[in-house]
Amino acid sequence: MYVFCLGMTFIYAGLRIWLPDVGQKAGTVIALLALVLILWKGNTIRTSMVFWCLLGVLIAQLLSWWAGYYHHPDWLPDNPELDRLGKWFLFVGVAFWLGGKRKNVWAMLLLSLIGFMATCFLFEGSIEQWLRGLQGQRIDLDIRNAQHTAMFFGVAAIGLLCFSRRCFSLGRLSALTGPIWVVLFAVCLLGVFVTQTRAVWLSLTVTAFLAILVLLIAIFKGRVSRSIKRQGIVALVCILALLGTAGFVFKDTLERRLAAENSVMANAWQGNWEEIPYSSIGNRLHTWRAGLEWFSERPIIGWGGEGRGLVIDHTDWLPQSVKDEYGHLHNTLLDFVVSYGILGLSVILVLVIWTGMGSWKAWRAGVMPTEVFAFGWAFFVYYFIVSLFESYSFFWTGSYIQNVVMGVVVTFIWRWQLETGKSVFPSRKKLSS
Repeated sequence: MYVFCLGMTFIYAGLRIWLPDVGQKAGTVIALLALVLILWKGNTIRTSMVFWCLLGVLIAQLLSWWAGYYHHPDWLPDNPELDRLGKWFLFVGVAFWLGGKRKNVWAMLLLSLIGFMATCFLFEGSIEQWLRGLQGQRIDLDIRNAQHTAMFFGVAAIGLLCFSRRCFSLGRLSALTGPIWVVLFAVCLLGVFVTQTRAVWLSLTVTAFLAILVLLIAIFKGRVSRSIKRQGIVALVCILALLGTAGFVFKDTLERRLAAENSVMANAWQGNWEEIPYSSIGNRLHTWRAGLEWFSERPIIGWGGEGRGLVIDHTDWLPQSVKDEYGHLHNTLLDFVVSYGILGLSVILVLVIWTGMGSWKAWRAGVMPTEVFAFGWAFFVYYFIVSLFESYSFFWTGSYIQNVVMGVVVTFIWRWQLETGKSVFPSRKKLSS
């Protein structure tokens, strides 16, 4: 059974983007089987904070729906639709079946990257799209829309950087894996440019700046070996060379996209809402304003799972064109608090803190590889920023990438807990085996 479920985990990771229906079914299978087995026999793991948070989001959804049923019953579905946030916890299955084993993690991440690259190139008209992108047009490679494709390219680029040391330190195999890494990284950077998503550009810039800052601090404190310094310099040179080339080739595109809505930002800064058009940035500003108005009315438990749609459909001053085209607020955090309020947000914050503390302790104990630790933290910074400009987590694209990365991080946290018998939060009792 374990081999079957591990294979299904690989299928979920590798095919969720390329063959969505197959990947989705595999994800459902591994999550359900893992949950049943954990609740049946997993005495240690089932006391993990992850399951308290899962229970918490289920309760938050039920309370939000129940309260809304008495306040605005005509705007609510017939049931609380608990799967909306339940999908965010598919990482439980991923983490469980990976078993905290490095080889399983490396294989799954590699399959995820291969599946994504296959999606970008193995479809009818892919070459034509890439050529249009090289000519300055915005493309999406048939993955929902350009913003979601750009988000994936950003994650892939971060992952390649975090695992670059492993690709260049394989002895004789490095002669093969090194050039492959350079090609893949170049493709990811190219993808970031041709998808023309400013939020991804901003997020990658901030993430890179913070990563370089942390690396420099570690170097000055003498906590980095010579080999890591050397590999870091090589990686930095490669990045600068590729960025310089891409900047030169896409200079006009970059200037056009970055300067496109300067006047919109100026009017927003001055509070001139009547002067803000319903453009790309303008739509976001207007829907954020509407979302904040609705959140202020029910800040504790929100408006229910359909909250973001209610904001769009029932805000009188939003034009019909916006109502016809959008059903979300272009901001994961705002979408969430409008739907589930501060109560729901508090549960997610506990999960985030638990994951951050757990990854730190597992890494310090030598259980979590440094590459995974760096990838998890870099992903969190990157994904948090891009999610402020698009509701990724409420689409399958966002929930998928969350589950893959969380699964990789949590599998090592659970392994650390099993080996040491310790809990992440110091106030909790030690886990029993």
